[in-house]
Amino acid sequence: MNDVISHKCPNCDGPLLFDPKEQDFHCEFCLSRFSESDIKDFEKQHTPPLTEKEDDTHELDPNEPHYNDASSSNTAQDTVSESAEEMSLFNCPSCGAEIVTDSTTAATYCYYCHNPVVLAGRLNGKYLPESVLPFKIEEKEAISAFLEWGRKKYFIPKDFFSNSQVEKLTGVYFPYWVTNADLKGELEAEANSISVWHMGDYEYTQTKKYRLYRKGNMAFRSLVKNALNKNSSVTMVESVQPFPIDDAIPFKSQYLSGFQAEKRDIEYEDLADTIQTELKNYAGATLSDTVHGYTTVYNKKIKSNIQNDDQHYVLLPVWLLTYKNQDTPSLEEKPFYYAMNGYTGKISGKLPVNKVKLALASIGLGTLVAGLIMLGGYML
Repeated sequence: MNDVISHKCPNCDGPLLFDPKEQDFHCEFCLSRFSESDIKDFEKQHTPPLTEKEDDTHELDPNEPHYNDASSSNTAQDTVSESAEEMSLFNCPSCGAEIVTDSTTAATYCYYCHNPVVLAGRLNGKYLPESVLPFKIEEKEAISAFLEWGRKKYFIPKDFFSNSQVEKLTGVYFPYWVTNADLKGELEAEANSISVWHMGDYEYTQTKKYRLYRKGNMAFRSLVKNALNKNSSVTMVESVQPFPIDDAIPFKSQYLSGFQAEKRDIEYEDLADTIQTELKNYAGATLSDTVHGYTTVYNKKIKSNIQNDDQHYVLLPVWLLTYKNQDTPSLEEKPFYYAMNGYTGKISGKLPVNKVKLALASIGLGTLVAGLIMLGGYML
């Protein structure tokens, strides 16, 4: 089975790209447009059947650390760098050039012919996403929103809005674990209700004591957790949540065409303790929200249990841009990140500051203040 695929136009054999605005697929060469079913039917008719030697669709061992066996493909060979970070070489199905990726890249572009390619071998077996939330914000809209957002700020380096910088804005499908859970919880507590009133010269205080008990069943839907270790912009990506998970559709590789995509390298088991703690805290907070109208609540005891939970491996869309401040090109300085939710348009980021402009502005402001003080002293 070929590990690298490029979805082609049925009319001219040009590369197909997913169009977030129209939610279909288009060819930039002949301007044809196709639905998902059109592409599926075309590829089904024109894909030769696998021979017994080529057929590697056997069930994979879920305990196997890697699903992509380079020895079974003529298009992939894995290598390991001296830094122990796994790198891989793939051949572009359009021009034959070698594509170098790291171990989590699942969709990218060929550096030479710029055709979008999907590394299908990294999205099968136990690494097959259950669903994908397709991009809804197109590139032009994302660029316009980025420029509008940044230009409202002061003291931004000039090259932050250069064409070469804007061109770095990239649509990326990031891997996430999505958890749904049902919980059962109980709350026991004691409470006081204090009333104060006056009658004549006397003040009266009445204290009523209560024993409280709450019990209930709760459901938590779409708890989203990052599933990629190497994503140094986790904070930015997490800050553009929430994603409307209910709008996700069954995974099809066609939706990755024209975008980059990452494969998960964090398993659910690595997050299980954190997720279970968060779910139980949610149950406790929900029960506590039912207690109100008392002066004080104390000796609170909460018990919660997860009755059942299920996890889903989902790819979610993010427009991402990075920037290295040229004013302070220190290797130790972390790059700045800009992120946009590729479905809702929610924006988050940390803008760089031109320290020269800021210093000049500070000097100018200081001079203006000093002048006003002297003028005030003269007038007095």
